[in-house]
Amino acid sequence: MEPFVSLSGVVAALDRANVDTDQIIPKQFLKRIERTGFGRYLFFDWRFLPDGTPDPAFELNRPEQAGASILLARRNFGCGSSREHAPWALADYGFRVIIAPTFADIFFSNCFQNAMLPIRLDERTVDELFQRAAASHEAGRPYRLSVDLRTQAVADDAGFARSFEVDAFRKTCLLEGLDGIGLSLKHAEAIAAWERNHGLPTAG
Repeated sequence: MEPFVSLSGVVAALDRANVDTDQIIPKQFLKRIERTGFGRYLFFDWRFLPDGTPDPAFELNRPEQAGASILLARRNFGCGSSREHAPWALADYGFRVIIAPTFADIFFSNCFQNAMLPIRLDERTVDELFQRAAASHEAGRPYRLSVDLRTQAVADDAGFARSFEVDAFRKTCLLEGLDGIGLSLKHAEAIAAWERNHGLPTAG
C-alpha cells in the first residue's frame, strides 16, 4: 500500500449530505474483482448525462475542480452498503483525502485500508471550507488545501488552519503504507517461529 505522509492538492467540493456507496459506485459496476479501474465509474449517475456525456452542472466536472485529490463533503459520507468498491473508486479517481463532518463507520475504516485519509472536522469548519472553495471558484481559481498526517494539520494559503484527530494505530499504518497484509508481513519471523514451535509447515 502506498504510504500517506502529506499532500497539497486541489479540493473538489461536493456539497451533499448522506452520499451513499451506491451513489459513489453504482451496483452495475461491481463485477470486477480488481481494485483498479473503478475511477471511471465514480459518481456515475451524477457525472454523466443519459447520452453518456459529462454533466457540466456536476461538481467534479467543473474545470476549477479538475485533478482534485481532496474531496470535501457533508455529513454521513459513505453510508449505505459496506462495499469496499466505494473507496476503491475514489482512490482510483485520484482522491487521497476526504473531509466531512461524519462518515459511515465501515466506509471510514475501509478508507484507511486503501491508502486514503478520512478527516472528520466539525460542521462549522466544514461550512467555512465550502465557503472558501466557493469564493475561490468564483474568482476562477481552484481551491487548494495542504494536509500533513505527521502533525495532523490541514491548512490553505489564506489563513485557514485546523488540527484533526486520527487513531494512533491507523496513523502509523498510513505513514508506513501498511494494510492488513503488510502488518502481517512485519511479523513474518515471529509467525514462522510460532509455526515451527507448533509443528506446522512454514511458508516458503
